[in-house]
Amino acid sequence: MTGTQHNDDREDEALAQTAVDALVGQLALAPKPGLPDPRDLTARATRRDHSALRWSARALLPGLTAMAATARRTGEPSARLRTDLGAIGRSTEHTVALTGGGHRGALWALGLLVAAAALRPVAGAADITTLAGQLAAHPDRRAPRRPSRGSTMSARYGAAGARGEARAGFPHVRRALTALTTARKQGATEPQARLDALLTVMSTLQDTELLYTAGPMGLRQVQAGARGVLEAGGTSTERGAAALRALDTNLTSHAWAPGGSGALLTGALFLDALIS
Repeated sequence: MTGTQHNDDREDEALAQTAVDALVGQLALAPKPGLPDPRDLTARATRRDHSALRWSARALLPGLTAMAATARRTGEPSARLRTDLGAIGRSTEHTVALTGGGHRGALWALGLLVAAAALRPVAGAADITTLAGQLAAHPDRRAPRRPSRGSTMSARYGAAGARGEARAGFPHVRRALTALTTARKQGATEPQARLDALLTVMSTLQDTELLYTAGPMGLRQVQAGARGVLEAGGTSTERGAAALRALDTNLTSHAWAPGGSGALLTGALFLDALIS
């Protein structure tokens, strides 16, 4: 192996590790309305589920490293690269399933963003999301031809879904980055800034996972609840923190999980760490 190849390998793994760290950081936040978090919950199964999610997040590392390496070798956001990323993604999903499962939405977003970052190592967040959108615009010709929950909800309700979000250049990832910067400047702690970024995404995202479990009325209720926390001053204020707890109680009681928002926050945390 040449010195250049060794450096490239290290850079690819570093990109992937940054992405995994972003996912682990997202999982550590609490309280995340309706989403798994590390609070000492009563149900043992829930604790095991969260532990499995943290463990399985680390199983993404080899796949994300391979995506970065493939993008670096290909050199452009081409149809061939999109197909290769899809194949690596499906293999990674299988591996992750063996370690407890989960993270499909995060893998989709992180895979595209990691590949885009490998294509342009010195690019800023806006350029990376644009490149990721160009990649997502290509069809994955080897993808199974069976409808997913997300594609079914997109077709039924006209929601953009994960594919539409990616093809548009991840607008909610960019919104989350702006929310992070704003909250930090206003004196929020890092966990509070990250929760405010999550709520910013939740307030407008047409989350197909929520559409599947809660329907359009439930989705609108979740969006309004997220806006209510932000309008109360965000999670760093007493009123905002109280509104967050109420929203979490409401979503948990209905078993409504805004998984799409959690995945996009993960993408934002990855870019935030990359450009900081």
